[in-house]
Amino acid sequence: MLTLDTGADGAVVVSGRLDAAQAAAAQAFLDRTSGRVVVDCAGLEYISSAGLGVLLKTQKRLMSGGGQLRLTKVNHHIRDIFQYSGFDKILEIEAAE
Repeated sequence: MLTLDTGADGAVVVSGRLDAAQAAAAQAFLDRTSGRVVVDCAGLEYISSAGLGVLLKTQKRLMSGGGQLRLTKVNHHIRDIFQYSGFDKILEIEAAE
C-alpha cells in the first residue's frame, strides 16, 4: 500500500511501498507537481525499480522546466538502494536524522 499526500509545508509526503503495483498512481500524483518539489520519505518502507523509474521520470520533467526533485528524511535502507542504483548521483537526497 502506498499513500501520497501534500503536507502542511507543501512537501509531498509518501508512505508505504512504491513498487510496480503503485507506480502508475504515484506517477499521476507527481505529474501534478511543478517547480522545486520536496518529497518527504520518512514513511517510505520500500522502493522497487518501478518506483525508481517514477522518480527519474519526475526529475527529468521538473528539470526541463527549471525545477528539481529533492528527497528528504530518507532512511538508511532506502538510501542504500539509491546508492546501489546510482540515483544518489541524479537526485538530491537528504538522509533521515
